Amino acid sequence: MAAATDVRPTVARVDLDALRGNVRAVQALLAEGAASAQRTPPAIIAVVKANAYGHGAVPVARACEAEGVAMLACADVDEGVELRDGGVRAPILVFGALGVSDLEGVFSHRLTPTISSPWAGRALAEQAARRQVVLHCHVKVDTGMNRLGLRHDNLERTLPPILGAPSLRVASIYTHLASADDPESDGIVNQQHLFAHARERAAALGLRRTHAHAANSAALLRDQRVWFDAVRPGLLLYGVVPPPLMTTLPLVPALSLHSRIVAVKGVRPGEGVGYGASFHAERPTTLAVVPAGYADGLDWRLGNRGVVLVRGQRVPIVGRVSMDMITVDVTGLDVSPGDEVVLLGTQGQERLDVREVAATIGTLPWELLCRLGARIQREYRSSTATT
Repeated sequence: MAAATDVRPTVARVDLDALRGNVRAVQALLAEGAASAQRTPPAIIAVVKANAYGHGAVPVARACEAEGVAMLACADVDEGVELRDGGVRAPILVFGALGVSDLEGVFSHRLTPTISSPWAGRALAEQAARRQVVLHCHVKVDTGMNRLGLRHDNLERTLPPILGAPSLRVASIYTHLASADDPESDGIVNQQHLFAHARERAAALGLRRTHAHAANSAALLRDQRVWFDAVRPGLLLYGVVPPPLMTTLPLVPALSLHSRIVAVKGVRPGEGVGYGASFHAERPTTLAVVPAGYADGLDWRLGNRGVVLVRGQRVPIVGRVSMDMITVDVTGLDVSPGDEVVLLGTQGQERLDVREVAATIGTLPWELLCRLGARIQREYRSSTATT
């Protein structure tokens, strides 16, 4: 029996060397595919939205920048401002819809906005004209996702005011593929056709010789025909393959999640554990308390279903996931407070990757990564000075 330490020991370790290696692996795949098609390799727009999928936006963005990616992409203006304030110099594409309060940040922090509605086009054109600048932007076309974007079948009405604005310059046109990670869906083919027609309409309206992009990580792996001039990998850069897809790329997960045992105690047969006593011991059981809970981003569904690594072995999470801690069954192991616990990563010969954990509870790996809480300290490892 022992008391908890004063310093919260749950940390995420981010290997920036692994991340940079993943960028190079994607670059090599693009170069090989482009060579076979006798074309120029597409550029990489590295997606670092949602705090770089939980990995830490600024260190990840700077590592990607060091590997020569053409552009970074974030969800909103605030994320773009954070990157600029963190010293990122590469072009930054803002995916999301713009509000009135966002417009200043676009200009003050040299961000590349997405025009996905007529209002955004008008507002950006007016603000750029007022500042006497020409603003480079991307236009998003909705080809079936039915979220943001100019409808593919209404461009004759919505695109001319954007193209006719002297203060705007459309640098690229893009779309978002709704089912690229579903190999049994023909949605990617249907959207590819609609995007091709949209590009033809845009060219007829005057948008010629502009770049195009559509492929996220899943589409990048599945279909070279949607590589276009640039691709937008997210998960692959972090060493995660979108399930259920597979790849031979030499990817390494960039993030691992660690904690330490803070208490060890025994329970008798029949005694319950945790809120609601959802677990009852069937035998004399030794429990270890680990200070990581749903406030840190652990999914509550891991209770009585998930496992962690202790002493190089898989041990089950028993009882509910609490706000600040979990309990794990370490019966038969010689454990003590201070022993390392791996929630994601490798310990000894055992490994827990985020795809496996997500599959255990029927969710997506990127959801688990993005939900890692702000109070979890990120520790960065790098052999180069990109952080």
